[in-house]
Amino acid sequence: MAEFTVNAQRFDPYKNFKFRVKWDGKYVAGVSKVGMLKRTTEVVKHREGGDPSSSRKSPGRTEYDAITLERGVTHDLEFVQWANKVWNFGAGLGSEVSLKDFRKEIIIEVYNEAGQLALAYNVYRCWVSEYQALPDLDANANAVAIQHIKLENEGWEADPGVTEPTEPSFTVPAG
Repeated sequence: MAEFTVNAQRFDPYKNFKFRVKWDGKYVAGVSKVGMLKRTTEVVKHREGGDPSSSRKSPGRTEYDAITLERGVTHDLEFVQWANKVWNFGAGLGSEVSLKDFRKEIIIEVYNEAGQLALAYNVYRCWVSEYQALPDLDANANAVAIQHIKLENEGWEADPGVTEPTEPSFTVPAG
């Protein structure tokens, strides 16, 4: 079990707006939203024959929810290239799917207000189950065009190698 150091000076939780996503060893450009990391363990109820008034509960199968990544539409091809490994329209009969390398490991990094790495999560065996290339287009709207991918995964865990940073302290000159 990894030991975590505790910064007794920080009482505020980390904010949700400073993060980066990495796969294939590089940061993915323009990601503006990452869906929540959530896992659910089924409850298995059972009872003994001599105890008709209540049931006992134990853990069953654990499922990891899909993670959605969103970003503004640009000419960067990272989302579509990964999505095309699961289904590449027009690739030819029998070659629409790339089973060799359609899965990736991703890292989600969370930073504190000072821009220091505070948390990191490793997400395992991800693949794209949904790809939205363009949103609804509306000539009367005033918004950024957003694309998204939905990543199925087989689990995640906090990276124990990322320790709580010592946050900077600034002194104000007297005077």
